[in-house]
Amino acid sequence: MLTFVGLGLYDLGDISVKGLECVRGADAVFLEAYTSRLMGTDVAAMEAFFGKEVRVLAREDVEQDPREVLDAAATGRVAFLTGGDPMVSTTHADLRMRAAAAGIETSIIHASSISSAVCGLSGLQNYRFGKSCSVPFPAKGWFPTAPVETVAANLALNLHTLVYLDIQKDRYMRVPEAIAILEEMAAKAGVEAPALYVGIARAGSPQPVVRAGTGETLKETDFGPPLHILIVPADLHPVEREYLEMFAGL
Repeated sequence: MLTFVGLGLYDLGDISVKGLECVRGADAVFLEAYTSRLMGTDVAAMEAFFGKEVRVLAREDVEQDPREVLDAAATGRVAFLTGGDPMVSTTHADLRMRAAAAGIETSIIHASSISSAVCGLSGLQNYRFGKSCSVPFPAKGWFPTAPVETVAANLALNLHTLVYLDIQKDRYMRVPEAIAILEEMAAKAGVEAPALYVGIARAGSPQPVVRAGTGETLKETDFGPPLHILIVPADLHPVEREYLEMFAGL
């Protein structure tokens, strides 16, 4: 049995009662630690809280060779932990299909996700979001422009864009850096850079930071520690504008 358990947004208090019972009753517990991370806790705290050893998985352990997870699930109860909600990432859907193909029973225990939390924090209406995109750290000889092209396509349809920021082993992209990269992408792609952004830091924490403004304004804003995420809004509904003025300093 393989159960995908969402951990929520920030710390151990975000897991559901159902999820907690599943983890504590599992024979093996794995943590996927590359698509998202809970910045309000760590693996040692998780192990103390759950009373279980937590085995941390890298990207290749899930996407290329998930044999350890599948073998454990074939003979016992496995809890596969993810930040946010499990099936927001396609890599988790792929693992579930692999398990099903191997005759392993699966289930999902959902949790809060950044994709819905940004609506509450920003006041931007959820049905007005178009396709999301991710901004990666540039690498030598590699500087894709697809993210800003996605933003431009959404803006042409008057849709907001949720922009995920790169997470690597030893660094986390922050809002000012992401805006600078998007502006460089826009210049390279020959499209107009966004006029307005909403930056969010530490969603799910007791004191998240939410700021709206131009690129120049937000590049000078201190959002504090990660995780950060970015929104490029389309034309604002009057209620959206008022919300951003009240809660995001627009």
